[in-house]
Amino acid sequence: MDKRTLYIISKTDDPAFNLAAEEVLLKQHTEDIIFLYINKESVIVGKHQNTLSEINLKYLEENNIPVYRRLSGGGTVYHDHGNINYCLIENGEPGKLVDFVRATTPVVEALKDFGIEARHGKRNDLLAGYKKISGNACHVYKSRAMHHGTLLYRTNLQHLTESLKTGIVKFKDKSVKSVRSEVINISDKRLG
Repeated sequence: MDKRTLYIISKTDDPAFNLAAEEVLLKQHTEDIIFLYINKESVIVGKHQNTLSEINLKYLEENNIPVYRRLSGGGTVYHDHGNINYCLIENGEPGKLVDFVRATTPVVEALKDFGIEARHGKRNDLLAGYKKISGNACHVYKSRAMHHGTLLYRTNLQHLTESLKTGIVKFKDKSVKSVRSEVINISDKRLG
């Protein structure tokens, strides 16, 4: 059987549009899809997270950085023009749809082709050395899975850190908490 894959690159940096596009591509199409996009400065929280326990609200308000919720679980991430986002949507067998290593191996291999010694981490992330360069999440819809992730290429790491700094107020709830990791940009010369 001939397997057809659509390759799509978004022409907008609007996070609301790109997150909605992921959902439409997942739920209203049948082809396997690779969707790439870059968002303007924004914070994206996972489906099962308490937003206020994940963000630095004061900093986001002072810097006009909007917050969005995505369809998938996982931790909160920061997007800007230095962050490349990928969304891999594929059909599969129920029970075998969620496989982060299988889904992100093409990303790891592509990075290696560019001289980046990338590898899979233990938290569905990608690492260069011992620092995180990519966070990943997944959502299953019927017999389709959407694996999507970030690639920190030339992200403003100061804005990332400040945006995701949690306050002194601690929440007691059942929401999924982000696990903070030391991050690095792929373009950082120290990787070479």
